[in-house]
Amino acid sequence: MDSDPTPNLFTPVRVGPYNLRNRLVMAPMTRNRAGEGNTPTPLMARYYAQRATAGLIVSEGSQVSPQGAGYPNTPGIYSDAQVEGWRAVTDAVHAAGGRIFLQLWHVGRISHPDTQPDGGLPVAPSAIAPEGPIITAGGMQPMVTPRALETDEIKGIVADFARGARAAYRAGFDGVELHGANGYLIDQFLRDGSNHRTDEYGGSVENRARFLDEVTAAVVEVWGGHRVGVRLSPMGSYNSMSDSDPAETFGYAVRMLNRYGLAYLHVAEPLGGPEPRITPLLREAFRGPLIVNGGYGRDTADAAIAAGEGDLVAFGVPFLANPDLAERFAEAAPLNTPDRDTFYGGGERGYVDYPTLQTAGAA
Repeated sequence: MDSDPTPNLFTPVRVGPYNLRNRLVMAPMTRNRAGEGNTPTPLMARYYAQRATAGLIVSEGSQVSPQGAGYPNTPGIYSDAQVEGWRAVTDAVHAAGGRIFLQLWHVGRISHPDTQPDGGLPVAPSAIAPEGPIITAGGMQPMVTPRALETDEIKGIVADFARGARAAYRAGFDGVELHGANGYLIDQFLRDGSNHRTDEYGGSVENRARFLDEVTAAVVEVWGGHRVGVRLSPMGSYNSMSDSDPAETFGYAVRMLNRYGLAYLHVAEPLGGPEPRITPLLREAFRGPLIVNGGYGRDTADAAIAAGEGDLVAFGVPFLANPDLAERFAEAAPLNTPDRDTFYGGGERGYVDYPTLQTAGAA
C-alpha cells in the first residue's frame, strides 16, 4: 500500500515485486485475433505494446487446455507454438517499458461441442445449461447443457492450470491472473446458482471454494504468490450467474486467498450497480493491493484511489480505443470513440489503428 495520503492514478504503487509507474491497469479483454492453433500473432504483439504505458497490462483470457476454450480465435497457453507467440508479445511489451500478466482461463460450460475437442460436451460443476446463444466457428448456436465433471476429473483441470502457469513463465510474462469471474469455470464452482454438487466441491461455501483454492495453490507453487492475481465478479449476472449470498461466498473466498500472499485481488463490480456493493467488504477482507474495475473514468478512478476504495483501477474499453490512455488522462485530453463493430475478430481495424495524441497531432 502507498503511504501518500492523497494518491491518484499517477502515484507509483508496488504490486508484488514490481514498482508500477502508475495505477492504471489494462483490463483483460477478449479480442478474438489469435491465429491458427489458437496461437498469438505478431498483430497481438503490436496491440499490447501500444498500450504498455499502463502500469500493468492483464492479457485477454488464455485457455489452459483445448477443453477450456469457449470462443473462436482465442489464444491458448498449452502448446509450444502458443508459448512462442506469447513470447513475442511479452518481448514487445517489455521493450516498450511495460509489465504484463497473463490471464489463465477455463470457460467451463460457456462453450459448445463445435468448439470442444472431438465435439464433446462442455464441462461444468453441474449439468445446468446457461441461457442464450454462443458464437462458434459455424456461427451463433444455442447454449447446451454441459456435462458435470466427475470428482476424479477435477484434479486434472487443476493440473492444466499449473501447466498453463509454467507455460506463461516460459513465455516471459511478469505474472499471471486467475480468471475467477464472469461466469467461467472457477466462478461456476464458487456460486450456488451454478454449483449443485453433493461431493467435496459442492454444498457449503467451503466446498464450493475448494476448486479456487486448489487452482490458486497449484499456480502459486509455480510463480510464488507475489506474482499471482485473482479476478472475481461477485455481483455479475453475465453467463447466467447467481448466488444466494454473495457477501458470504466471496467474503469467504477472499479470506481464504489471503493465505497465499497474492500480488493483488481484481474485483469487477460496476459503479452504479445493485446496492449494497460487495467491493468494500472485499477491500476490508483482503490483505493486499485491490484493483477495482467497473466503468470508472479518470475522475471517479482518482476519487476511488484517494478514498482508499482501491489501490489501482482497471479500464477495459477506454484502453481498447485509446492505446495512450495514460497520456490522455494525464493531459485531460479527449478520448477516442470505440468502434464496437470491431471489438471481436477481424484484423487491424479497431485493433491497432486507433490514433494516439501524437499521431493525431501529426495528421
